Amino acid sequence: MESLFDSAAEEATPQPLAVRMRPRTLDEVVGQRHLLESSTPLRRLVESEAPMSLFLWGPPGTGKTTLAYVVSNVTKRRFVEISAVSAGVKDVRAAIDNARRELGMTGRQTVLFVDEVHRFNKAQQDALLPAVENRWVTFIGATTENPFFSVISPLLSRSLLLTLESLTDDDIRAVLERAVADPRGLDGRVTLAPEALDHLVRLAGGDARRSLTYLEAAALLADDITVEVVEKAVDKAAVRYDRQGDQHYDVISAFIKSMRGSDADAALHYLARMIEAGEDPRFIARRIVIFASEDVGMADPTCLQTAVAAAQAVQLIGLPEGQINLAHAVIHCALAPKSNAVVKAIGAAIGDVRRGLIGQVPGHLRDAHYPGAAKLGHGEGYKYPHDFEHGLVRQDYAPEQIRDRRYYEPTRHGAEAPVADRWSKIRDFLRGS
Repeated sequence: MESLFDSAAEEATPQPLAVRMRPRTLDEVVGQRHLLESSTPLRRLVESEAPMSLFLWGPPGTGKTTLAYVVSNVTKRRFVEISAVSAGVKDVRAAIDNARRELGMTGRQTVLFVDEVHRFNKAQQDALLPAVENRWVTFIGATTENPFFSVISPLLSRSLLLTLESLTDDDIRAVLERAVADPRGLDGRVTLAPEALDHLVRLAGGDARRSLTYLEAAALLADDITVEVVEKAVDKAAVRYDRQGDQHYDVISAFIKSMRGSDADAALHYLARMIEAGEDPRFIARRIVIFASEDVGMADPTCLQTAVAAAQAVQLIGLPEGQINLAHAVIHCALAPKSNAVVKAIGAAIGDVRRGLIGQVPGHLRDAHYPGAAKLGHGEGYKYPHDFEHGLVRQDYAPEQIRDRRYYEPTRHGAEAPVADRWSKIRDFLRGS
């Protein structure tokens, strides 16, 4: 087939599709509606001629570099990009010196964009402070990590923090359709089958840059882009998975039941299917967190810690690296001893409450801190457990109506066995049996 870049043959190095399709105005930006409305701080800052300082925090491919470029383009400012992966203090100071020189000689301001700014150490971030404080540049830092943990306070306090959200499937679909038709992109020289478009959306995982990279690779192979062409270009088979249909529910059901059945291999298989199909990793993480209490519970209390940590890690770093954290949690959950005593306990307690078994809070347990509580007898006779041996003292804690009800019935599985022994002794002591 004829090269898609023949029209740019005179250029020594044609720009990638993702670069050519970079929006030129805020209205061309796909997604991030919460940042782009007419009354938002970003709009007001762009419309102002004053220098500014911004941090853009969000997952990869959500438009951080794009927004920095658009700010520069719309405000007619020089655009200077530094990667924190390879730049040092010397590079930062050189960029600032050049910006000051340009400002003094021509009056033209500079957008200094630092990609992956969280990789800068304290000394490198300190080098940015004079430029930010004196407004020698419009500073924009992009980060995929929480800036409250990775950016020094003086720099963060002088900047506006904008949080970018993952792009939706509709956002990615709009990006791809525009790239196929736009003269800056493929200019209508290829056709994209609906199934191939859906496959590209799944593969993108909310990353616009990745979607355009995959589209460009497929366009180099054929004019008519089918699922088979995309599979060949990207070397990833299309996973037949509809996130709104039966496959979604069947796979997540099999995933949960495999962990419950302690088959780590099967659980990892279903995890891989969901990841490759483009399932939202946050949805997967939420299901693992629920499972950790519902099916493991006190049999291995550390399982919930692992699940929550994995969910936080996925939120922080996204895919593809987040798949390792998910796999970590899945293996822990699958191989942990199992107990559903926690979910049965809260279910039984809620059931009694819904049936009206509530009763009055015993007087000695009521809040006695506000004025007048003592006159009502609140807190009178309360025994402070820490004043007694083993931190235990016999007194009524439950309302009279449920005093003999038993909710938590621990199993003898894993770490819940010693919990069961302790709870049995405590319950007998408190109930006076």
